[in-house]
Amino acid sequence: MNYRSVVVFGTATLVQDSKQKLAALKAFTEHVIPGRWQEVRSPSRSELAGTLVLSLPLVEASAKVRTGGPNDDVSDYELPVWAGEIPLQLNMAKPIADSGLHPQIDVPAYISNYTRPKATP
Repeated sequence: MNYRSVVVFGTATLVQDSKQKLAALKAFTEHVIPGRWQEVRSPSRSELAGTLVLSLPLVEASAKVRTGGPNDDVSDYELPVWAGEIPLQLNMAKPIADSGLHPQIDVPAYISNYTRPKATP
């Protein structure tokens, strides 16, 4: 099986300062969908209070990646059993507007042109 795995070690702490919390949420949003934060409203006080944000300084981290085809024993190839890879992909499909959205609002370019960099194994 091919995989990518990351393990991090550190002690998480609760971010309680509203400005730091807001900055973290903005950074996360902009990482996922650049340009989105400027367009949407800021969270309300109750939304911000109801959202848990953690800070995790990385003390230690390790990553493991496995790529390539099967690595079977030579004797396994004598068996009448299929071996190989089943590639799985996650692709963006056409955006679907919220049913409550005003019909005159078009999909913004940062959504219709959305791409994520390909991960390198």
